[in-house]
Amino acid sequence: MLRYIKHNMSEISGIEIYPIIALLIFVIFFVVMLWRMYKMTKAETDMYSQLPLLEDDEVIDTNDTKE
Repeated sequence: MLRYIKHNMSEISGIEIYPIIALLIFVIFFVVMLWRMYKMTKAETDMYSQLPLLEDDEVIDTNDTKE
């Protein structure tokens, strides 16, 4: 099965760019997530840490966070 896919994919011109694009999207996504986590305030961290413990009807006050 893999041999069949590899054979058919090798005949398509320009297909070798797609794994590179996928890797770049993957790396950029995680760099942005790390940057966002680094810039997060203590109030945001506390708010997100309490989310799994809250009931469905409880409301989180997001006005306490400072940017």
